[in-house]
Amino acid sequence: MADPAPRILPYGEAAIAEATAAIAHGDVVATPTETVYGLAGDATRSDAVAAIYAAKGRPSFNPLIVHVADLAAAERIAVFDDRARGLATRFWPGPLTLVLPLRADAGIARAVTAGLDTIALRVPGHRAMQALLAACGRPLAAPSANASNAISPTRAEHVAASLGARVALIIDDGACAAGLESTIVHDGVILRPGPLSSEALGLPAFRVETEGEITAPGQLASHYAPRKPLRLDVASRKSDEWLIGFGEVMGDATLSASGDLIEAAAKLFDALHRADASDRAGIAVAPIPDHGIGAAINDRLRRAAHR
Repeated sequence: MADPAPRILPYGEAAIAEATAAIAHGDVVATPTETVYGLAGDATRSDAVAAIYAAKGRPSFNPLIVHVADLAAAERIAVFDDRARGLATRFWPGPLTLVLPLRADAGIARAVTAGLDTIALRVPGHRAMQALLAACGRPLAAPSANASNAISPTRAEHVAASLGARVALIIDDGACAAGLESTIVHDGVILRPGPLSSEALGLPAFRVETEGEITAPGQLASHYAPRKPLRLDVASRKSDEWLIGFGEVMGDATLSASGDLIEAAAKLFDALHRADASDRAGIAVAPIPDHGIGAAINDRLRRAAHR
């Protein structure tokens, strides 16, 4: 028997009210952000945070990103130095996560940080997450709304296919604009590339891939993975592969025929979902330039191909 389908509501007052009630009960809900769909729960409640880890099948050593309404709310949870405050002032609301020292009186459930003395914070720019934060009046832990290590969701149907009834409610507000998880910064170092490039942030490019000690979200070397084997930098597919094209390399699906990296980022995970659901045995992806947001696209593709 198939798993029961999750409840999906279009974004609006009714959806926000129902999601708020579910979160107040300790349940988790999926909501869009400008990056990917997030699986949101009350970051101050241990039972709600445990429900997030359980729904995703996420390892307990992998900390969660906490979403807050504004910089003032963030400063009640973490200690900001001048550099971090400058980044927050310039790029919040937006796809930037800052890893900062956790205040002793922050009231955040210990499982959120996986026992670390730092916390990952973000002020989202999407109307649905901002409305939910305002209605709940609480910080919301919200990793991507998919099973751990699977392809990230940029549409409500991706969440439904990955999590099913493990999520109480999905708020549907269409496709995510950025399509990649937020850029993560700690002490002036980029731990995970994202929609905000090193050039935009004015920080040196740096990428951490580790299967050992985890110091912030987004550091696992194997992540964002389809079920099928994935080949990168492919100009010509094999007969049993679904080709994701870019630029002059046309495929079964194309991230951007014009070679626009921003368009490619927005389409990446949706294309991977389509390829994984196809009748082909494998997936191939055309070469992607490694500058600007292309560095973040290639980061996700390398992790998806890592087995």
